[in-house]
Amino acid sequence: MPKNYLLIYSEQLATETELLCQNIKAPSNTLFQIRKSSSSIYANIREAKYGQSKADMLSKFEIALKECSETEGWLRLLFNTNGIDDETYKKHRNLCGRIRRMLISSCKTLKENAK
Repeated sequence: MPKNYLLIYSEQLATETELLCQNIKAPSNTLFQIRKSSSSIYANIREAKYGQSKADMLSKFEIALKECSETEGWLRLLFNTNGIDDETYKKHRNLCGRIRRMLISSCKTLKENAK
């Protein structure tokens, strides 16, 4: 069975974000929001794996894509307010970017196959 890199990367992001939040000082709302958005990426990608239809799978991927953008925004906010350093920011942002590109490609393929 081929590896599902989208699932692997989204689990990595959710896990690393949770660990990051446990070890930094930042406003509780910011930590809550980034935990929520990063774990939602992972949850929606997992759900898409067993989607009821291609349209359901596409919907889950599109939600994950929105959550990925939100996570990138919270990372930027943490960086701008000195909650995380440049290296940590770039590491997490790059992982978000990788997931985002994979989700865009997956959504495009699902839409093309639906025609």
